[in-house]
Amino acid sequence: MLTQSLTTSVPATLGNLANKGPYPAAATDQFCVVTAHAGLIATEFSYKKDEEIYGEGESADYVYQVIRGAVRSYKLLSDGRRQIGAFHLPGDVFGLESGASHRLTTEAIVDTTVRLVKRRGLEQAAETDVRVARNLWAMTSGDLRHAEDHMLLLGRKTAMERVATFLLEMDRRLAITEMMALPMCRRDIADYLGLTLETVSRTLSQLQSQGVLGFSGARQIVLRNRQCLRNMDA
Repeated sequence: MLTQSLTTSVPATLGNLANKGPYPAAATDQFCVVTAHAGLIATEFSYKKDEEIYGEGESADYVYQVIRGAVRSYKLLSDGRRQIGAFHLPGDVFGLESGASHRLTTEAIVDTTVRLVKRRGLEQAAETDVRVARNLWAMTSGDLRHAEDHMLLLGRKTAMERVATFLLEMDRRLAITEMMALPMCRRDIADYLGLTLETVSRTLSQLQSQGVLGFSGARQIVLRNRQCLRNMDA
């Protein structure tokens, strides 16, 4: 929670922070444009690995952006299983809700720093500034598109197709050179794809044996045949 996790509180206009941190410029610019137009102040918080940022059912008072690290959003099912809905990586915005409370729980996957702004301030700015409203809609529609894609993945794709889709998504979002360094463990991947840990491990090993990918460490992956993955994801 905010009161438990504060390590730095650095007020700053987000427009002045656009070039800080190793995250995608496009995602950063969109959030910076919204907050700069709204004249809002951002506050930074840091969270340790596996520390909760907010819980399901808590009041949705803030909107967040990942500066460093990675965040998972998930829901615990009645039988104790965990369904991860999204991974939020540097530059990503999360915590935008349609209602007054959060529908999912979020945790830091690794040591993570986020910046946040008050949701009410964004809503008030959107009522009077069409640019703010338009950018908030763009971010919200992006979340909706991801949810639709994830629903299709869980409902219609085989295990191999799910893993291929995940690898292509992470390649697009994470790969800086040829190496993809995953912040999440295989248990996280399994809970995101609706598979067992054993199935994910077996599928990754099969792709390695086929020469589609290679490993350099437990979470560092080199994709050697992206077209093969794209064919599976089609």
